[in-house]
Amino acid sequence: MHIAIPLYAGYDAMDALGPYFVLRNIPGATVTFVAERPGVVADAEVTLTATASFADLPRPDVLVVPGTKDVTRGTADQALIHYVKTAHPTTTWTTSVCVGSLTLGAAGLLEGVKAATHWVARDLLTQYGARPVDERFVREGKIITSAGVLAGVDMALYLASLLADEDTAMAIQLGLEYAPRPPFNAGTPETAPAEITALLRSLLRPGCPADPPALGG
Repeated sequence: MHIAIPLYAGYDAMDALGPYFVLRNIPGATVTFVAERPGVVADAEVTLTATASFADLPRPDVLVVPGTKDVTRGTADQALIHYVKTAHPTTTWTTSVCVGSLTLGAAGLLEGVKAATHWVARDLLTQYGARPVDERFVREGKIITSAGVLAGVDMALYLASLLADEDTAMAIQLGLEYAPRPPFNAGTPETAPAEITALLRSLLRPGCPADPPALGG
């Protein structure tokens, strides 16, 4: 079983590494970082190495597309969009983390599909005909999209249960000691103080209305 995690200019390393540390523990799975060309691909803080090119792994069984720090528009990387578009027909599962769902949308995969992404970019999914949902992750057909960053770990554990079984997924969760109890109840716009939500929105999407219209769930 081949699982491909594509890297590209501007990718968010946490979006890639969260699922990696889950999925690498699935028996029989090979998880490969891929890019347009093999070699070092750096985000702003972390350097990862793609050991294969898109051409080397054109038909992965599973595709996990990480997001980018530019939540305003996602990525315009045409090589990545082409890879997603051409790999998807033969995948068992096509998945994304955070605004990686915008890449799926740009590849034409989300028309009429329920999809999740980072809360600050949720409304942007509609430009691709997607049906945005306020969920940690959502599955529709063979497409699974997750909300922002660490929601990718939740998505990957669910994916592990589909690729192996629930016992395997639970064993991976236990091995990672993934039992989050954050010190603050500020992980969503609904639970964070309004001024914190407004501050983060202004940083991530300058000029965006403080309270954009609610979207269907």
